[in-house]
Amino acid sequence: MTSFQGTLYTISAPSGAGKTSLVSALIARNPDIKVSISHTTRTMRDGEVEGIDYHFVDNAQFIAMLNENAFLEHAEVYGNYYGTSQAWVLETLNAGNDVILEIDWQGAAQIHKQMGGGMAIFILPPSQQALLERLTYRGQDDKDVIAHRLAQAKEDMSHYVEADYLVINEVFDTALDDLETIIHSRRLGIASQQQRHSDLLSELLA
Repeated sequence: MTSFQGTLYTISAPSGAGKTSLVSALIARNPDIKVSISHTTRTMRDGEVEGIDYHFVDNAQFIAMLNENAFLEHAEVYGNYYGTSQAWVLETLNAGNDVILEIDWQGAAQIHKQMGGGMAIFILPPSQQALLERLTYRGQDDKDVIAHRLAQAKEDMSHYVEADYLVINEVFDTALDDLETIIHSRRLGIASQQQRHSDLLSELLA
């Protein structure tokens, strides 16, 4: 039976900062880290897979889960509901696994207020110009849409001060290494090491 508890990490970023790509690469290099899969009422898109991208539920199911306090946090975005399963997160942490939640700053604040003991990571782009280029790379949005997305990104970025760690995604591999360093340094902390190596420490000090 696992004798230690994992750490809950929230990773937040403005649109265009590269959060999703970084988390995917982090998990590929560290498969022992688990990423929470949100429940959503949004319609499944082409290429998405149930249980991998999201847990897709209808409005009635989501409301029923909400009434049962099944979510650590939830939000409504463009008429669709999204929620983080409390049971899955707690079970996964109690099994000794680190858990990552890709979530906006508001959701991160909700979760850390409820649970405590977790770590909040914020990812920023290296410049406004880089952010603008990333927001417009598809070339499919008009100027008003891009301006709105940039304004929203600036609002989101102002909340970086609420995080425990800040990663600047200028060079992708460097930012990925930075994320990995945060995880590994946390695992080497006294509290974590005491949990993981309690038998050894007892033996050494006997």
